[in-house]
Amino acid sequence: MTSQEIFENLQGKFGDQIIDLTENVDDWIRVKPEAIADVCHHMRTDPDLHFESLMCLGGVDYDDHLTVVYNLGSYAHKHKITLKVEVGRDEPKVPTVEAVWRVANWHEREAYDMYGIVFEGHSDLRRILCPDDWEGWPLRKDYQVQEYYRGMKVEV
Repeated sequence: MTSQEIFENLQGKFGDQIIDLTENVDDWIRVKPEAIADVCHHMRTDPDLHFESLMCLGGVDYDDHLTVVYNLGSYAHKHKITLKVEVGRDEPKVPTVEAVWRVANWHEREAYDMYGIVFEGHSDLRRILCPDDWEGWPLRKDYQVQEYYRGMKVEV
């Protein structure tokens, strides 16, 4: 299935919740944040799509907004696509997709830990790479490394 056909399938089901398709080296579809869990569930269960694999989920900081990137693959149909969800920097919230792909649990925890993106409905949203009491979100462009952590100088 081509990226255009995947896009048309999603638009037919979700209408204006599917924003646009960008065809590039890796084609991607922008989805409204509130629709991502339903869109992902459809992409996994629709027999024409059958995206059984969440290959990667990560965050990106674009200065004026944060983006969650979902790389999906179908072994059965040998196609892949990327979904992107844009959220504001002040209160970045996206519904979890861990009910669709269990591996999302750890991927979402990493995006939370590094970017501060909150995955609503997540079963265990807590830091996974940094200590629980670490201050800030290390992969955000505006991150300021704390001078001391638990009395120890933090070297940059």
